[in-house]
Amino acid sequence: MSDSKYIFAGTHYSREFERLLVIEEVFDPASRRRILATGLTTGWRCLEVGAGVGSIAHWMAEVVGESGKVVAIDLDTRFIANIKLSNIEVLEADIRHNLLESHSFDLIHARCVLIHIPDFQVALSRMLELLKPGGWLVVEEPDFAVARAIAGDEEACQSMERVNRAILQMFASKGIDYSLGVKLPAIFQRLGLQQLAVENDTPLSSGGSGMATVMKMSAMQLAEKYIATGEATYQDIEKYCLFAEDPTSWAIYHALVGVIAQKNVN
Repeated sequence: MSDSKYIFAGTHYSREFERLLVIEEVFDPASRRRILATGLTTGWRCLEVGAGVGSIAHWMAEVVGESGKVVAIDLDTRFIANIKLSNIEVLEADIRHNLLESHSFDLIHARCVLIHIPDFQVALSRMLELLKPGGWLVVEEPDFAVARAIAGDEEACQSMERVNRAILQMFASKGIDYSLGVKLPAIFQRLGLQQLAVENDTPLSSGGSGMATVMKMSAMQLAEKYIATGEATYQDIEKYCLFAEDPTSWAIYHALVGVIAQKNVN
């Protein structure tokens, strides 16, 4: 039986806060560009799913202005509970089960959310239900299947490959599709979404880069879960982290697929 609990649940407050800040630094520029491609403007009502530390929610609130509104929903609102902006509402709830009004949002954004939900179809259906006819959905999800070491210390490369296998096994044991991102376009097509735009970012990252740092921080927090798969050891985790710090190392840690689509007006 799969364990559906969020993999970062119960992590140390300050370490998780720091990890989320680095994620924002690495991924926010592309997320903002994709969101702006929908025509986001003043007066829009937006939903940020899995708000994290709240950077995208804050930014959207600035764009939509006082005549608009942003609802930031998350299972864990510890990092955004104290937001005081008048046009941001913080909601601690599950996107699959909430009391939000149907057909009430012009735009819904989610980044690295669906991959953590075994029944992500339920979450996606709920998002579509919450969208107004003609509303926009921007979803960004990773594909971990492409992860591999490219260059670096040979032993460290081997440890990275073992940790990569542990990551895939951890997701699989939870009933989660670790390559969900690359499948999003076809899923959106089957749902009848329109104006489909797809981007597949697969950065080749050196040690010490933002992407490498994010994955190192994740490995440090999830070490016990990686080791529990039987695919990696403590020594592998240590070498993986050193590899991620080494400026002469190169790797693909994962791809991030961004999909922009519009709900049918009919």
